[in-house]
Amino acid sequence: MPRVRQTIQDLTAPAMHGRGYVQQGEQRAASYLRQRFQKLGLQPLAPKYTQAFSLDVNTFPGQLQFQASAGSSHKSARRFVPGVDFIAEPNSGGGHVASRAIIFDSLVFTDAAARRRWLAHRLAGQAVVIPARQLARLEAPNFPDDSLRNSLNGAAARITLVARKLTASLSAEQSPQIRLQLLSDRWQNALPWLTIGVEANLRHQYPTQNIVGYIPGRIQPDSFLVVTAHYDHLGQMGNEAYFPGANDNASGTAMLLELAAHYTRPENRPAYSVVFLAFGAEEAGLIGSRYFVEHPLIPLNRIRFLINLDLLGTGDEGATVVNGREFPAQFQLLQHLNESQHALKSVAARGKAANSDHFPFSERGVPAFFLYTRGGIAAYHDVQDRPETLPLTAFANVFTLIRSFLDALQTQPETK
Repeated sequence: MPRVRQTIQDLTAPAMHGRGYVQQGEQRAASYLRQRFQKLGLQPLAPKYTQAFSLDVNTFPGQLQFQASAGSSHKSARRFVPGVDFIAEPNSGGGHVASRAIIFDSLVFTDAAARRRWLAHRLAGQAVVIPARQLARLEAPNFPDDSLRNSLNGAAARITLVARKLTASLSAEQSPQIRLQLLSDRWQNALPWLTIGVEANLRHQYPTQNIVGYIPGRIQPDSFLVVTAHYDHLGQMGNEAYFPGANDNASGTAMLLELAAHYTRPENRPAYSVVFLAFGAEEAGLIGSRYFVEHPLIPLNRIRFLINLDLLGTGDEGATVVNGREFPAQFQLLQHLNESQHALKSVAARGKAANSDHFPFSERGVPAFFLYTRGGIAAYHDVQDRPETLPLTAFANVFTLIRSFLDALQTQPETK
């Protein structure tokens, strides 16, 4: 486990900038994985283990400031902390706004006079504050009032109040409007004058990569078992906040490296070739895995099975297998191994879901599982997903279970 902890620590270090698209964080992580693949003795599946591709992604490389004060003089200003109190929405535009907060009036949904008053607002250059539930109502596909639906778009900034936690994500687009999310309890008793500064940069055709290697099989080298994990995360937001991504997905990347270390030992050399794919740009919409499926480096129809590793840092409540219901024979094998090893509290089956890098493969007919652990920490897509609080409760048992599953697949007749 010390090596696992060190891998997670390395991938979540501040120098990795959240393995995103500010300060080339994802490229730093890719360089780290190339070195690890080479040191393990994996054969490159592409030159220098690198399958290059590109994507469009909205980034926040510089200023990200938000404060409330009594007036334009900024007396008694309260500064909100990026990542802790607020985040930029993934498609937020940039710019500077200094204005009195305009609070969205929920009476517009039921009172005609309130609706008229709201629509009479001149919102250009202003900052509007709206609770998330009311924004969701406005943006619902069946909401009948287009004037109300579009009314917020004229504001220079939109501040959405969220109740429980800040959950960041990525976007390939950029709005002309500054869009922030602020925790509701931080807004209570906030002063009425808002000052906001956001630097947003929509990167077109940003170059990134998958890191790909394999171990040749000793008996059937033209049949493949594939182990996948995404190494990218959400990156950095402004100069202060970065998203470490310990559970998501330094944990899965560490598991991939541990399995690679196991199978590269001469005594463990597999009968089938085992391919290790560390995908980029999963958080941006499964872009790396989709690219691989569209530009495969091995024949997809020769993949005996693929297992995707994501969110493996807990396990108090067991694990869930996406596609477990789609491939019942393989799921039954996994369940049998779990019961015989007493590895996890439970292994539950789910159906299809486009929630990680297994999905582009299974949509092309490749038998694939996505395994993730349950329980433990609640941190997800936030600045709290840190290595110090990642319990790795069942990591060793999950390793043994996956290794046994891969070994068993090499001794059973092929079923697809």
